[in-house]
Amino acid sequence: MPRPVSPTVVLVHGAFADASSYARVIPELTAAGLKAVAPAVPNRGLVDDAAYIASVIRAIDGPVILVGHSYGGAVITLAGTEDNVRALVYLAGYALEEGESLGELQGRFPDSGLADALVYTPFPGAGPAEPGTDVSVEAEKFPALFAADIAPELAAVLAVSQRPLAARAFAEAAPVAAWKTKPSWGLVATSDRTINPDVERYGYQRAGMTTVEVDSSHLVMLARPEAVAALIQEAVRTTAH
Repeated sequence: MPRPVSPTVVLVHGAFADASSYARVIPELTAAGLKAVAPAVPNRGLVDDAAYIASVIRAIDGPVILVGHSYGGAVITLAGTEDNVRALVYLAGYALEEGESLGELQGRFPDSGLADALVYTPFPGAGPAEPGTDVSVEAEKFPALFAADIAPELAAVLAVSQRPLAARAFAEAAPVAAWKTKPSWGLVATSDRTINPDVERYGYQRAGMTTVEVDSSHLVMLARPEAVAALIQEAVRTTAH
């Protein structure tokens, strides 16, 4: 019998972060013999961001394990419908229902501390595109909200190198929910101060995911990379064929 084709792990970052948030997970995956790709998400809007990630997935020859952190969870909920996506892994993420927006899912539960730390900055439209508003986190509040269990020196760098998210992303409804047709895993960061952990639990339970809980800040990939890599490897093993 032919050997199963090893999947590529596509790591989708969230809002207020970039692909370097996977810097401690990628070596764990490569040491296990897995290929990893961590694209830069435009963070311009849910549907557009998902379309971009879907284009990255389509360019990969072979199966994909699709991983999304935070807002990246919403992105993979759409992009995960691509034919070669074998499984979804959510990290402290939003698992949207079809027809649901980030704001609607989050609005079911008490706010985290994030709501009072957001900064809104207008940005111009490029060409025919409409201008919009970027959302970021006050740099002084970022370490405590996002990265309380990460080295203060690193958290300070992350605070001033945020990748903002366009405000319209919070109101866009998900046209599809890939977890309805793809095996899915979810990690709850139990010390998360960015997303209420109950938002994570609710989305995962509603989707019938295999769920683990890890005592971590929101940036679980940097705080607990071994736990994240182990969950991804479980998805790889379970869906191998």
